Amino acid sequence: MDISAFLYLSISFFLFYFVFSHAADNITQSQSLSDSEGRILVSKDGVFVLGFFSPGDSTNRYLGIWYNNIPTKTVVWVANRRNPITGSSGVLMVNSSGSLVLLKQNSTVAWSANSTKEAENSIVQLLDSGNLVLREENEENPENYLWQSFDYPSDTWLPGMKVGWDLRTRLERRLTAWKSPDDPSPGELSWGVELHEYPEIVMKKGSGEFFRTGPWNGLGFSGTPKIRATTAVYNISFVSNKDEVYFIFDMIQHSVISRAVLNQTQYERYIWVNGKWTRYYYFPTDDCDTYNLCGVYGNCIIGESPICQCIQGFKPKSEEPWNPEEWSKGCVRSTQLSCQDKEKIGFVKFVGYKLPDTTYTWVNQSTNLEECRIKCLNNCACMAYSNSDIRDGGSGCVIWLGDLIDIKPTAANNSQDLYIRMPASEQVAKGKQKMKVIVIVVVAIAAVFGVISIPYCLCKMTNLKEKKKNNVMIEQNIEGQSEDLEVPFFNLATIATATNDFSSIKKLGEGGFGLVYKGTLTDGQEIAVKRLSHGSVQGLNEFKTEVTLIAKLQHRNLVRLLGYCIEGQEIMLIYEYMPNGSLDFFIFDQIRARVLGWFMRFNIICGIARGLLYLHEDSRLRIVHRDLKASNILLDSKMNPKISDFGTARIFGGDQTEGNTNRVVGTYGYMAPEYAIDGLFSIKSDVFSYGILLLEILSGKKNRGSFHPSHGLNLVEHAWKLWKEGKPLELIDTCLEDSCIPLEIVRCLQISFLCLQQHPMDRPNMSSVVMMLHGWTLSDSPLNKLIETD
Repeated sequence: MDISAFLYLSISFFLFYFVFSHAADNITQSQSLSDSEGRILVSKDGVFVLGFFSPGDSTNRYLGIWYNNIPTKTVVWVANRRNPITGSSGVLMVNSSGSLVLLKQNSTVAWSANSTKEAENSIVQLLDSGNLVLREENEENPENYLWQSFDYPSDTWLPGMKVGWDLRTRLERRLTAWKSPDDPSPGELSWGVELHEYPEIVMKKGSGEFFRTGPWNGLGFSGTPKIRATTAVYNISFVSNKDEVYFIFDMIQHSVISRAVLNQTQYERYIWVNGKWTRYYYFPTDDCDTYNLCGVYGNCIIGESPICQCIQGFKPKSEEPWNPEEWSKGCVRSTQLSCQDKEKIGFVKFVGYKLPDTTYTWVNQSTNLEECRIKCLNNCACMAYSNSDIRDGGSGCVIWLGDLIDIKPTAANNSQDLYIRMPASEQVAKGKQKMKVIVIVVVAIAAVFGVISIPYCLCKMTNLKEKKKNNVMIEQNIEGQSEDLEVPFFNLATIATATNDFSSIKKLGEGGFGLVYKGTLTDGQEIAVKRLSHGSVQGLNEFKTEVTLIAKLQHRNLVRLLGYCIEGQEIMLIYEYMPNGSLDFFIFDQIRARVLGWFMRFNIICGIARGLLYLHEDSRLRIVHRDLKASNILLDSKMNPKISDFGTARIFGGDQTEGNTNRVVGTYGYMAPEYAIDGLFSIKSDVFSYGILLLEILSGKKNRGSFHPSHGLNLVEHAWKLWKEGKPLELIDTCLEDSCIPLEIVRCLQISFLCLQQHPMDRPNMSSVVMMLHGWTLSDSPLNKLIETD
C-alpha cells in the first residue's frame, strides 16, 4: 500500500469515529459531524434534522431527514435508499471536487450528490423547508444551489418541493414508495407528472398505470375532488412552460405541519393535529379509482351492479354477461360513425366527469369552446373535447384523439363537462328521451295542480305588479338619498361582467337574502355581490335597511359596503371581498381550526366586541344587529373579523333601549330568550348572541344541536357544568392546547357566562365587555354571585 492510500484510509477512519456533542449548522470540506442520536445537521428553525437512522426493525443504517420535534420519527427523505450501510455508522463529507459523499466503513461510496459544477468552497446546509442543499460558501445568490435534495424526492412531498419535470435537464422529480416500513429502497408505486400535451399526475405500479388524478383544470384535478387548488391549509400551483412542468404546494399558515406521502398502497396527505398525524385524504379511495377498470368508453359507477356500465351510445364489446373478467374489454358504439358526413355527426354533453386519459390529446389555451368544437368536428380522430381550464366560466381547448378510457362521473366541484362525438341518431334519441320525460312530468303536474294554477297565477300577477311598484319606490328612495349615502350605483352589466354572468364557479355562499358571488371589477378590485333571490326570506325592506345602515357605518370591524344595483328585477349589494370567508368555516372543522391559534381567536373575539360596541354606542345610530352568529363574521386576508349581514338590523332612537316585534328574525341557537319567546329585543339581545359566539370560538363546537355524549347537555349547559366543577379548560378546543393562555381563556369564559344570563338587565353592555376582555377586574361581577348561590 502506498503512502497516499494509507493517509486517505487513516483520515476516513478518524472521521468515521469523530463524534460531537451537538449537531452543526452546515458541513464544509473535511467535516463529518454527528451526535449521540445520529444527528448531523439541524435546520435553523429546528424543524428538520439530517442524520443516520435505522427504519423499523432493520439494523441497516441510512442517511435521512426527519422532523426534529415530532416524537414519532417521521422520515421525509433518504439518501442511500438502494445502498444501506451495514455497520454502525458512516462518514458524510464534501470531497475535494466539491461533491457530497457518503462513505461506508470500508471507505467505499454508499451514495454521492454530484454538484452541477466543480466548486472550491462547498458547504452543505439543511434549510428550514427540509431541503438539503450544496452551494458555494461565498455565493451571492443563496438559492443558486450546486445540488439539492428537493430534486431527488423519496416518498414524501413537502411544502416548496416540486413534483414534475425540468425540461432543460430532463430531470424528473417523482415520489417513489418505500418497499416496506423496514426498507426505504424504491417500491412498486410511484407518483409523478406524465408529460402529455395535457399533463396529469399518474400513480404507477411498476411500469403500468395504477391511478390517475385527472388533468389539472385550474381549480384542481378533474377526477380528484379532495385535491383543490386552494384550501384552508395549503395552496397547490401548477406551472407549465418551455422550461418546466411541475406541481408545488405551499402552506397558508406556516405553523401548520403537513406532508403528502406515497406508501405501499396509497397516496396520503397528513396534517399534524393534537400530537398525532391525522390523515386529510387519500387515493385511490374505491374500485372506480383503478385505472381503466371498465375499458374504453366504460363508465365506472360505485354502487351500481355491475360496477361498469357503457356510456350513452355504446354497448358492451363482449356478448358475455359483464363480469370482472369482461369489464376490461370495454364498449363499442351502438351506431357507427361516418366521419365524411358531418351533417350526421355532433356531440353529446356529459356533465361532471373525470376527464379521460390524456395520453393522446391536443391543447390550445387561446381557443374558446366553440372553436374547440369545430376543431374536433373537422378531425376524424377526435372523439371528445372540453375546456382545458374551468376558471372564470371556462377557457382553452383540449381534444382527445382516439378512444376514451378511464372516465367516471364525479360530484367534485372541480369536475367538468365533456363533449363526446356521437352520431346524430344518438343525439335525437337523447333529445326524445328528455322530451318524453318532460311531457310526462308536465302532464302529471297539470293533472295534480290544474285546479290551483288559475288562482295562483292571478295572485302571482298581483304580486309582480306590487313588486314592480316597490322596485320603483325603493329605487327612487335610494337615488333620492344618494348624496347622503355616499354609496355608488353599479349597473347590472358591470356586475354581470365581474361575476362571469353569475357563474356557479363564482358562488361564495347562500343566506336568507339570496346568493353571494365573488367578482372582479375591470380595475382588478375583488368584490362580493349579494344578490336578492325571488324566493328570498328577506326582501325590499331588508335591502333598504342594509343600504341605509351600512352606508352610514364606518368601522374596521364592520364589513364595508361598496355600492348597490337595482335594475329590472335584480337587486344587489356590493361589498368588499373577504378572502378567508366566514368564521364558521374554520372553527367547526377539525383540520381548518388548526389555522386559528389562540392569538388569532382572541383577536377575533376582541374585534367582534369592538364592532358591536360601535353599533350600540359609538355610531351615529344605535343599532341592534339581531342576527349575530359565526357565519355572519367574515375574515379578511389578515384574519381580522368584520360583522356582516345587516338585513335584519333595527335602528333605535337616541333614548330608546328596547323594542318589540311580531316577526322574530334571526337564528335559533343564538337568540336571547326574551326575543325568541316574546319578540322583545334590545342591545342586550346582541350581547346574549355574543356570549354564544364566544363559547363556540373557545370550544370549536356549535351551540344548537351540539349535545355532550355523556350527559346530554347542550354547549351552554355543558360549559356551566364544567365551570362549577372547577374544570373550565376541558371545554377548550383541543387544537388550542399548545397556544392558549389559561388566564385569558378563563376570563373569556367568565365574560361569556355574564353575557348569557337569563334577564337582559343582568347582562353587561358591550363597553363593559371590551374593558373586561382587556383585563378589567371581574371580582365584583354578578357572575361570582351566581357561582356562590347556584
